[in-house]
Amino acid sequence: MTVEPKIALRLQFLARVVRKECKHLITTDQRLFGGLFTLEHARQLEEDLDLAERVEAFVGRFGRLQDTVGDKLLPLLLAALGEKPSAAIDNLDRAERLGLIHSADEWMTMRNLRNQMVHEYVEDPVVLTSALQSGHIFVQSLISAVDKMITEIEQRGWA
Repeated sequence: MTVEPKIALRLQFLARVVRKECKHLITTDQRLFGGLFTLEHARQLEEDLDLAERVEAFVGRFGRLQDTVGDKLLPLLLAALGEKPSAAIDNLDRAERLGLIHSADEWMTMRNLRNQMVHEYVEDPVVLTSALQSGHIFVQSLISAVDKMITEIEQRGWA
């Protein structure tokens, strides 16, 4: 299947972007979760600026990668594959069916976690701790989805 050069160029650009975002997320994940992130750590965020910056970087990179993949790369890849891009949940269902993501439900859970990490950041250290620990667990799933999408692009000769 061939795609318009404009679409191929956009896929190539997005593949480069998400590769870089993956590297940055992995680095930040390792820096933040080198040990277990605990409730005590969450309570120290106001005093420990280095830790606060690592948390902020993790939350931002996790959310940005998920947004770039879910809102940009996935719809464009689905269109290139001859699928009609639709609402986010429908795109995720198609991606799951095509084996590009593990689970649409898991992806939505990751999205909700991102919202918890952002919006509960200041208010509730218990929720933040839980969301960060869950986000850490989901990093590999997010990276795996990126790898599958990039592999699909490369195998079709669009990269």
